[in-house]
Amino acid sequence: MKVIIINGPNLNLLGKREPSIYGNQSFEDYFKLLHEEFSAIEIDYYQSNVEGELINKLQEVGFSYDSILINAGGYTHTSVAIADTISSIETACIEIHISQPTAREEYRHNSLIAGKCKASISGFGLESYRLALLSLYNE
Repeated sequence: MKVIIINGPNLNLLGKREPSIYGNQSFEDYFKLLHEEFSAIEIDYYQSNVEGELINKLQEVGFSYDSILINAGGYTHTSVAIADTISSIETACIEIHISQPTAREEYRHNSLIAGKCKASISGFGLESYRLALLSLYNE
């Protein structure tokens, strides 16, 4: 099985950014743990702060990977273009959020991509990614 995790804006700052919301661990360190636990799954990782680069990556992998775990960050609530891209590719996406968007500011309550994704997992910290991988591993 071939899976890619695609992270959007500011997720490169995990471990430094608002630790009370996002925790103290960098994604790179967490990604190493995922690799160890899910060694039977080929897991790739991509992060960008640029909307167009996220769209390009989705189009690049959206016909060849088995699954995409996408945390679009702030673009979750604003990007019709990312939602359209998810609708246009064959690979199923799982929407991931570290925090629980509906427990936060009002503008975070609406996800433009949720309805285009196979499922959504949020509110479990970095473990949201692990839960998504467990769901794929058990399919």
